[in-house]
Amino acid sequence: MFNNILVVCVGNICRSPMAEVLFKDALLKINQNNCSVLSAGIGALVGHKADEKAVKLMLARGLDISGHRATQLNTQMIRKADLILVMELTHKIDIENTEPSAKGKVFRLGEWGGYDINDPYQLDLAAFESVLVQIDQGVNQWVKKLYQ
Repeated sequence: MFNNILVVCVGNICRSPMAEVLFKDALLKINQNNCSVLSAGIGALVGHKADEKAVKLMLARGLDISGHRATQLNTQMIRKADLILVMELTHKIDIENTEPSAKGKVFRLGEWGGYDINDPYQLDLAAFESVLVQIDQGVNQWVKKLYQ
């Protein structure tokens, strides 16, 4: 069973905070209360709030990430996680090179659809909306594979 899921992007202010809250919401809806979902960044903007566009899109779904603060990915987080979901193949490679014990538990969020989720940082709201569609698909596919 996957009790500790870690979602990773670069800055931990756009993609991974949205994925984290969507995962938590999806798991809550299927009564998977024993699962922890956290997010972090490979090059996190430590302490920064979630991007205002990400906050806006999540609020439109009734989910609040305004209290999110970016966290730097570290070895302890990697080792504790049962499953690490990244946005891009390069993130997977970076994590596995940093911590070889992670091999076999790092996958792309878009793994089942065969896609990377590009960084919308400093792009317009339409870019964030497009990324959110991909994140939502990835989260739903993983939840179905893991828990249903």
